[in-house]
Amino acid sequence: MGTPDYVLRMRKHIGHDLLWLPSVSALVHNDAGEVLLGRRADDGRWSVISGIVEPDEQPATAVVREVREETGLHVEPERLCCVTNHPHRYPNGDRCVFLNLGFRCRLVGGTARVNDDESTAVGWFTPDRLPPLDGHARLVIAQGLVAHGDTWFAAPGEPCGPLTGSP
Repeated sequence: MGTPDYVLRMRKHIGHDLLWLPSVSALVHNDAGEVLLGRRADDGRWSVISGIVEPDEQPATAVVREVREETGLHVEPERLCCVTNHPHRYPNGDRCVFLNLGFRCRLVGGTARVNDDESTAVGWFTPDRLPPLDGHARLVIAQGLVAHGDTWFAAPGEPCGPLTGSP
């Protein structure tokens, strides 16, 4: 789907300045123990499937929608695995910090395929054979691989991670 209309409207007023946005990420696992990754169209990096939560949308609904839009797969959220700030700079210069909710999701159905213009490839990877990933994707994967457990969050006073994406 790309950038939500409400974000594009805000960008008309603030340009590339920093935005604080709610987002979700999915650690999707299958019965073979593999995890789903998508290759981002904007910077070519592999990552977990992620996206912006729309106004008035529940985060669990957003993660199901994002996975379906980007990969064609149907998933069911099993648990919230992590909550973190995720700074990002896009190739066009837009800066944002996402308040990201990472969900462990179970595959329900469908066949993984590139389903929109946000990804150039999607694929299943075993946890011991992952492509290079940024710190945010590694965190979501590490916390999402735990079937049952506490939700991870940064300790009080711990700084936000480094800005990812283009310099």
